[in-house]
Amino acid sequence: MTCITLRSLADLPEAARQFVGAMAGRTIFAFHGQMGAGKTTFINAVSAALGAHPDDTASPTFAIINEYPTASGTPVYHFDLYRIDSPEQALDLGLDDYFYSGAPCLMEWPENIEEFLPEDTVHVHINVLDDDSRQICF
Repeated sequence: MTCITLRSLADLPEAARQFVGAMAGRTIFAFHGQMGAGKTTFINAVSAALGAHPDDTASPTFAIINEYPTASGTPVYHFDLYRIDSPEQALDLGLDDYFYSGAPCLMEWPENIEEFLPEDTVHVHINVLDDDSRQICF
């Protein structure tokens, strides 16, 4: 298991670069953490490190899935699955098309689609430490 510690928001770009360097060709990432742990913030930084324009990244809470274009032409998919409340709703999203596209898929609240996650999904845990820093372990 690899862990990256963020002591402040100033550490975010470097932590995202470290994370991208450790992706090693894997594309499906399930981010776990309590509400307010920083899942969206970290995913936005990772998306930027992958080449998405920072102004294009946001929380996909209302759209469920956001697609961020990158200079390389490979999109980054950011899922916020918080509002998914049934297997049928999850299937209606066309998850397989995203998961097997070869593009990075970064998911918040993956617990809501656990049964549909591919076996090679990388689980990323964002923990809030006592000093309010964050530890990202995967």
